[in-house]
Amino acid sequence: VMASTARRRPGRPPAAKADETRKRILHAARLVFSERGYDGATFQAIALRADLTRPAINHYFSSKRVLYREGVNQSNELVVVTGVQSAERETTLVGRLTAFISAAVRANSENPSTSAFLVTTVLESQRHPELSTTENDAVRIGREFLLRVVNDAIEHGELAADIDASAVVETLLVVLCGVGFYAGYVRSNQEMLAVTDVLRQLLEGALWRPDT
Repeated sequence: VMASTARRRPGRPPAAKADETRKRILHAARLVFSERGYDGATFQAIALRADLTRPAINHYFSSKRVLYREGVNQSNELVVVTGVQSAERETTLVGRLTAFISAAVRANSENPSTSAFLVTTVLESQRHPELSTTENDAVRIGREFLLRVVNDAIEHGELAADIDASAVVETLLVVLCGVGFYAGYVRSNQEMLAVTDVLRQLLEGALWRPDT
């Protein structure tokens, strides 16, 4: 054991500690980017929020852009991709939408600041198009998900065949973005759970295909 300890490179933490430190940095970065935007965020502010030194941040992330993009990728995986995967286990339009929203709200409660950060990334993509990539565009992923589930609902008779699918997709995208903003900046997780349940009931009433 002593020999193994002696061979460990100085300054390199064990894998578990390194992983924990990266998570602390990413959590702090999401908060700072959400509060200050990309231009206003600094490594020093992120280091203070993470209770680390600035050199420690540089050890894990070589630049602000690298840290920002890692935050975007991680947040999309936690919220958007998780929501889509949960929705794919359902068979109805309302079930899929509710599953997506519930999974996203749960992910945000387990990883605070993710929804707020994703809202920020949408705004920053307009100010700094160079920061965005096709792979991590939350709006694009959400729109493609909604297009699939809406077309499937039309095919299975849940929505009228002559409905404007594109308009429905964009309307639902507005709803999902609104939920993300609400979860990220406005209310607690308990309140979000209640809102999600009411939203499900509204969707059932608003989107169900009429019999006549």
